[in-house]
Amino acid sequence: MIRKATIKDVKEIQQLIKQYSNRGEILPRSLVELYDHLRDFYVFLQNRKIVGICALHICWEDLAEIRSLAVEEGARKKGIGAKLVKSCLKESKALGAKRVFALTYRPDYFERLKFKVVDKNVLPHKIWTDCLKCVKFPDCDEVAVVKELD
Repeated sequence: MIRKATIKDVKEIQQLIKQYSNRGEILPRSLVELYDHLRDFYVFLQNRKIVGICALHICWEDLAEIRSLAVEEGARKKGIGAKLVKSCLKESKALGAKRVFALTYRPDYFERLKFKVVDKNVLPHKIWTDCLKCVKFPDCDEVAVVKELD
């Protein structure tokens, strides 16, 4: 079951993020950041436990970002991530965004969801705010992917 995150989900969301951020696969998020951006998050529940998360962040008048996509190791390869991304895409479209992007180490995953690999330089500089917190900045090795919405 997919639903929007609630306050009671924050610590569980942070634990899932930590699993991936400790390996350098996604950016870490503090509790303050998670509470500040709670409305961005979708959660996937299985047996009343959060096994997947994904956030939609609005960046600009026509641009949104898929962030913090994470699925517990034991729940991967079951379409949970794709369902979470599709929920974010549906909300993006409803909000009026024309493009959605992600920065990822797995561009092939997003390409299966009809995103296209683009040069990071085509994205507005406003999106790099979070990158300043990354240990890899300014030598980012993530790949930018973009999906044009109908």
